[in-house]
Amino acid sequence: MSPGDEHGYTDTARTRLRLPEDPYAGSPRRGTRNSSRGLVTVVGVVVLLIAAIAFANRGDSPKDGGAKARTVEPQAAPTAPSGTKPVGTKTTGVPTGFAHTAQGAQSAASNYAVALGSTSMFRRDSRHALLQVLYTPDAAATLQGSLDKAFSAEFLARMGLDAEGNPPKNSTFVSRVVPIGTSVHAYADDKAEVAVWYTGLIGMAGSNSTDPVTSSWKTWTFDLRWSGGDWKIAADSQKNGPAPVPGDDKAATSDEISKATEEYGGFTYAR
Repeated sequence: MSPGDEHGYTDTARTRLRLPEDPYAGSPRRGTRNSSRGLVTVVGVVVLLIAAIAFANRGDSPKDGGAKARTVEPQAAPTAPSGTKPVGTKTTGVPTGFAHTAQGAQSAASNYAVALGSTSMFRRDSRHALLQVLYTPDAAATLQGSLDKAFSAEFLARMGLDAEGNPPKNSTFVSRVVPIGTSVHAYADDKAEVAVWYTGLIGMAGSNSTDPVTSSWKTWTFDLRWSGGDWKIAADSQKNGPAPVPGDDKAATSDEISKATEEYGGFTYAR
């Protein structure tokens, strides 16, 4: 959710981008993009620090109970039929009711990354609803107030949004996470640690935008707990990369990005 200079783009990589003749691409945006992207990064770091502090000692708490998580060597886990039916329910628009298995944990982590990387996180009511659905009660209570402060009116304005998290007229705000793969780092009956490698999109598509949609590559690690008949997030952290070498793809115009955002919906991941 925080793409920007952390893309790992070098000056050489930037010179390979062929920008179209479009006000969206030709506006003097560099300074604004860097400042807003930097703020998004700061928000992400703050949230992760809060989560880390809140849950650093959970492993020693009696609440953990159950079997000790078994650390496993990370390995490729390609999507394949598991014999278990995919989830058939949604809560607040997010798939829920995942299998109580390692594959179920991977599917949950992937779907949760998609939800947390969406535009819903920029609106107060939908953000609160997501926290209640995706996180354990303790984690949700810890994060809600901190995230409300992080997503302040000033921060939203820097992203080109109004105080309610809405984009200007004739503009489309884009924030998406697209999982590339998952890896189970540890698993037990009541807990799992799953890493999701993903590419993210964020920015404003519009003729007057000074903050065009850009991409990033990150790895999002979720500390999951089996709670209330589903996997819930107890803590999470992110790191940059691994990022591939940028290609020679021609950058799309603002209209093309807006149209693609409207025409192509997100994915539901189930194994």
